[in-house]
Amino acid sequence: MEAVIFGLTTGELLRRVVLLAVAVAVAAGISRVVSRAAGKALDATEVPSASIFVNIARGVVWAFAILAVMQPVFGIAPTAFVTALGITSLALSLGLQDTISNLIGGLSLMVGRVVKPGDLVDVGGFMGEVVDVTWRATTVRNRLGDEQIIPNSVLNKTALTKLTPGSEGYCPVLLVASHNADLSVVEADILGVMGKMEGLLREGAPGRVFFTGSDAYGVQCTVSLQMAPGVTKLAASDALMRGVERREWLASVVGE
Repeated sequence: MEAVIFGLTTGELLRRVVLLAVAVAVAAGISRVVSRAAGKALDATEVPSASIFVNIARGVVWAFAILAVMQPVFGIAPTAFVTALGITSLALSLGLQDTISNLIGGLSLMVGRVVKPGDLVDVGGFMGEVVDVTWRATTVRNRLGDEQIIPNSVLNKTALTKLTPGSEGYCPVLLVASHNADLSVVEADILGVMGKMEGLLREGAPGRVFFTGSDAYGVQCTVSLQMAPGVTKLAASDALMRGVERREWLASVVGE
């Protein structure tokens, strides 16, 4: 006699296992194709490309795959499963309020084009580039490589500032020149140092020198640097200070 496992004959159990394996393999293949197609479709439209859309597309594919194998593999009618899922959805929603809120918030941010990967933003004083918007959170990475994970539901209710490359890369260095200094010489010296800061300053955005006032210590000078991508304020200001140190006109450094 043929063995019975879980109430099924060996042959029937093997048939169901094979069917499940085939369904998983097909769903995985379709998921990859749909993900690539979704990415290309988003690139061709004005809707920002982010993993949240790709993940939703994958979820839909796997949901249909599960419904497809319910009856032949598990002996559960798909309609009964959907009905039971509908009955329990209220209880699930109570436990998944934050998740649902983040998902809706992420879709709102992307469809409304509030933020998209590549944007430069300032959220609560944290400045950086939007790396990705997932179903749960938005990731912002600053120049030091630190990442801030902001729940979509929070970001959707929080004021943020979209930055230009100029404002995000702005690095002011405050110097004080002596009262008897020739300001044209001071400016020429500083600009000469900036000209040697190769790789640290953004191309096509030359720095500026502003003389903003004077006090008992000397003439206040603000040096405006435009940092290249990936360069930190510490690195840019350090290079400038090393270049102007021991200049006769330098009275002191106010700060950064």
